[in-house]
Amino acid sequence: MSDHRSDLLALFGGAVTRAGEGVKVSDLAALQSEATDRLVFDAVFAAPARREAARWLLWELGQAVGARPSTIGPIYFARGRGECGGFTVPAINVRMLAYDTARAIFRAARARQAGAILVEIARSEIAYTDQRPAEYVAVMIAAALREGYLLPIFIQGDHCQVNAKKYQADARAEVEEVKRLIQEEVGAGFYNIDVDTSTLVDLSKDTLLEQQRLNFEHAAEITAFIRDIEPDGIPVSVGAEIGEVGHKNSTVEELRAFMDGYMPSLRRHGDHEGISKISVQTGTSHGGVVLPDGSIAKVKLDLDALAALSRVAREEYGMSGAVQHGASTLPSDAFGNFARLETAEIHLATNFQSLVFDHPALPGELRQRMYAWLDENAQSEKKAGDTPEQFYYKARKKAIGPFKRDLWSLPAGIREAIGADLEKTFGFLFDQLKVQGTAALVAKYVQAPYQSHASLARALVTAEDDAEAGE
Repeated sequence: MSDHRSDLLALFGGAVTRAGEGVKVSDLAALQSEATDRLVFDAVFAAPARREAARWLLWELGQAVGARPSTIGPIYFARGRGECGGFTVPAINVRMLAYDTARAIFRAARARQAGAILVEIARSEIAYTDQRPAEYVAVMIAAALREGYLLPIFIQGDHCQVNAKKYQADARAEVEEVKRLIQEEVGAGFYNIDVDTSTLVDLSKDTLLEQQRLNFEHAAEITAFIRDIEPDGIPVSVGAEIGEVGHKNSTVEELRAFMDGYMPSLRRHGDHEGISKISVQTGTSHGGVVLPDGSIAKVKLDLDALAALSRVAREEYGMSGAVQHGASTLPSDAFGNFARLETAEIHLATNFQSLVFDHPALPGELRQRMYAWLDENAQSEKKAGDTPEQFYYKARKKAIGPFKRDLWSLPAGIREAIGADLEKTFGFLFDQLKVQGTAALVAKYVQAPYQSHASLARALVTAEDDAEAGE
């Protein structure tokens, strides 16, 4: 391991040296060079010893220059107190061409002094994109370093979801599996966790409280678990969910029923800080609804409900507001509504994946190989009556993991062309969501204490899942 660390330090030509458990950087420009490209490739694809050395170095580089994984929670609670507002935090699921996509995010953010941005990955995405949490953290840090984005990085475990079918078969085993995933995520540097037990809402019950009971009881249990494992000085931002995305629209009454059950349930586990936001359903679906010709159906978003839910979350419960999932496939003129309505956060994923898959610079030969792989390995995704366009649109995310190295190995010019268009898309969204200038809020509210890589409580587990959480 020590030889690998020395070799990797040498990539930076003397600009990075050892300093105790960590490193010292004498020339920041060295981090914005191809040396970081080579380092992150090793962090993903090298043999285990060299891969771990690369992840160590990326973590310590981030710690040395300020690109430290941290929690957005203090900003969210400040918003709940009325101290800030007027913007909506984008939570971006980075699935495909992860390093290049994240670089585009951080370029767009740096150009706008935007700091209130989340990068995230869902439970199901971890499996089909082949990105375990420790790898994901290393890649996000590398992208920030490469682009000179030296602010705290908010990395989120999206949809840490209880699978309803598995819960029915063995409730305790499924909840414990979610906890194991969260332990792995927090141990890797995910200091923002979305707990999703909304799959357990039972609309057949007579009262809203009983409909939400399993949801709030397990959300409280998992919140307490997170509080027990979070690092000193970094209170993890925890979110919960009251309505499963793609199903019945949420109401203010359901929000109150959830919170009126969640808070006493959490107190039974001890004196713990609660959730900072609440995810709701107001008309979207993960990935959008694909029509026979491959286009996406128009969404009727209930903006009045979203505004009311955000207002009640802030004014009655001190949270930042409501979270809108499934937003990336909305029409471009919809995004200006979110900041105006004081929506706390929106989740964005599939449109960026589609941009890469459909980009004219992506070699047609690679795209066809991916589609051929889907024909061979993803027929379970195809429903009776699906057209080829519908099948490929819905299933192609499953090819991201098997072709990850092929995508990362594309010529630099191709990746740069795709990255440039991704940056334009992220820039448009950041402008619409009014996050420009929010680096000042990060500086004001977020403390990101130094953590050595050796101190991380990494849990080496594999959390396989067949759930379809994540847009």
